[in-house]
Amino acid sequence: QVQLVESGGGLVQAGGSLRLPCAASGRTFSRYTMGWFRQAPGKEREFVAAISWTGGSTSYADSAKGRFTISRGNAKNTVFLQMNSLKPEDTGVYYCAAEPRVASPPRTREANYDYWGQGTQVTVSS
Repeated sequence: QVQLVESGGGLVQAGGSLRLPCAASGRTFSRYTMGWFRQAPGKEREFVAAISWTGGSTSYADSAKGRFTISRGNAKNTVFLQMNSLKPEDTGVYYCAAEPRVASPPRTREANYDYWGQGTQVTVSS
C-alpha cells in the first residue's frame, strides 16, 4: 500500500502562487507515475498535471499549461505542483495520485491511478 499526503494548500489572491508538495510512503515501486487532479465545488474531478518516473516526461491540462509546473524531488518519492498566476477558477481540492506503472507520456485519466491522497484545499480570491 502507498500513502500519499498533500500539503501547501491555502487561500491566495488572484495572480498569486502556491506550491503543493505530495509525499509518498509505504510500499515502494521500482517506477511509478505521479499526477495531480482537482475538484471544484459542484464539478467532477479533473486532471491537472502528471510526471513520469524519471521526471523526463510531463502532461498538462490545457488550463494548466504555461502557469503550472509539476516536478519530482531528488528522492523520487515527492512530487510538487508549482502554481503561478492563479485564477479564481483554480479553486478546488487538489489531489495527488500515483500509478504504479511506467507511462510515457504520463496518463491523464483517473482510472489509471491506483493510489490517492486526501486532498488539499486551494482557494483563489478575486
